[in-house]
Amino acid sequence: MGGWASFQRDLVEQLPLILAGLRQTLELTGVISVTGFLFGVVVFYLSVSRHRIIQTLTRAYISFFIGTPLIVLLFLMYYGLPQWGLKIPSFWVAVIGFTMNVAAYHAAYLTTAFHGLDPAEMEAARAQGFGHFQIFRLIILPQVLRSSIPALTNQCIGNLKDSSVAFLIQYTEFFARVQELASTNFQFFKAYLFAASVYLLLVSVIVVAARQLERRIWLPGLGR
Repeated sequence: MGGWASFQRDLVEQLPLILAGLRQTLELTGVISVTGFLFGVVVFYLSVSRHRIIQTLTRAYISFFIGTPLIVLLFLMYYGLPQWGLKIPSFWVAVIGFTMNVAAYHAAYLTTAFHGLDPAEMEAARAQGFGHFQIFRLIILPQVLRSSIPALTNQCIGNLKDSSVAFLIQYTEFFARVQELASTNFQFFKAYLFAASVYLLLVSVIVVAARQLERRIWLPGLGR
């Protein structure tokens, strides 16, 4: 019991820093979730282009960033680019690296959903005089987004959990503050158990929000 009492005392003392780190984590997660999603939609749009070269380049982009470990990309920008005279703040390194990585995953999810659409819908739209962008915006995108909600939700959860690696590029987010707490009192099990509980709580909030969104968005023929 004494161990828990001393841990709680240290936790209360460092709580302002831990809450500041949590805010940094939520800020980074929110930014990369939005930028990664928007850029992913752009990459997906290019991947269904009628130009073969553009399709090839976007598929190469998706394969490269899915196949490259995120931490390698972050280290390359944060520790490698300064050797070429380019120093980027850790927050922006995280935003850029995560955005390029997350966009590739989003584009892959949307492309998978696209392959499940009925080609007759697109053919009918072309017969009605719809342009390529109109077909994408009015027919393709709404349906692939609706059917990709579970995968997109999982990606948001992944963004939250993966944000913890940002402390390796000197970004003082939540896990970095927990590391400081653990190094203060050497009660690593309690500190990491506390971190796991907070992450689990945040993931639960995302899951509940996604389920509410999924129930509100409905397309004929796709169920609820």
